[in-house]
Amino acid sequence: MRRRRFLQTACATITASSVASANPATVMPQEIIDTHQHLWDPAVINPPWLQGAPEKIRAKHHLAEYRKATDGLKVTAMYMEIDVDPADLDREAEAVIALCRDPESGTVAATIGGRPDNPGFSNYVKRHATSGKVLGVRQVLHGSTPAGHCLRPEFVSGIQLLGNQGLNFDLCMRPMELMDGVALAKQCPNTRFVVDHCGNGDVTASAQEIEAWKRSIDALAALENTICKISGIIARLPEGHDPLDLAPIINHCLDAFGPNRVVFGGDWPVCLLGGTLRTWVDTLAQVISNRPADEQAALWAGNARNFYRLG
Repeated sequence: MRRRRFLQTACATITASSVASANPATVMPQEIIDTHQHLWDPAVINPPWLQGAPEKIRAKHHLAEYRKATDGLKVTAMYMEIDVDPADLDREAEAVIALCRDPESGTVAATIGGRPDNPGFSNYVKRHATSGKVLGVRQVLHGSTPAGHCLRPEFVSGIQLLGNQGLNFDLCMRPMELMDGVALAKQCPNTRFVVDHCGNGDVTASAQEIEAWKRSIDALAALENTICKISGIIARLPEGHDPLDLAPIINHCLDAFGPNRVVFGGDWPVCLLGGTLRTWVDTLAQVISNRPADEQAALWAGNARNFYRLG
């Protein structure tokens, strides 16, 4: 029932031309920049949350497995931090910087983990930013992180530091706390923000919850220093549901942020909780099939190249 209410509420605001349908004209992307590639080997670094994760993602998921997942697609990847224990932040950063320096890896840049309110954050960021491979920082703000944490003065100062260093910050938050992200972005106008996973839009949300999510997405999109990552939401798709149920979430984000402020993210291997990476790519290709070809290409790769200043 909650899913039905969500679809009725969301679809009412979307024009018929942008609703996903079985479209024989669907065109698969010629090039993909995956801005949200996770890699892990529990034998090397084992994030605390992974130990209690579903079995399908708990095993090693590294370059060899990623290459199998993207077989047949032309993909350039950008690593996204995996919420390691704070004691492992430097190890993770050093490992991924080395990976990005390897021309055979296919991974060209990274968003590393960090704790913006930590007293050592400034030195940590400056040390790794000199690599030229670190483009941003993320701290996951859901899970055990309390609401409002990102508005603490020390946290705000850390995010302002990122802007001064020319680095981005990824907002990965509970959907009902996105307005904290709005407040943070307003206090840090010189820092560029990436809204991860469509603001964690959820097909199981109530009508009231989805309306609040939409208002928050619109408020984030109204800020000049934000973009939205079309990623992650397939991982929250309930078992047995059609991936095209995600269309209202995707379309609202695309319409709110506009064609030049959205980027693609695979969220592999977390996406496996709802479908394979290829299923996610196929679903998104179908959802956006009625949009202009240049807007589709921008979402898949062009916008990421421009925003992250990739060569």
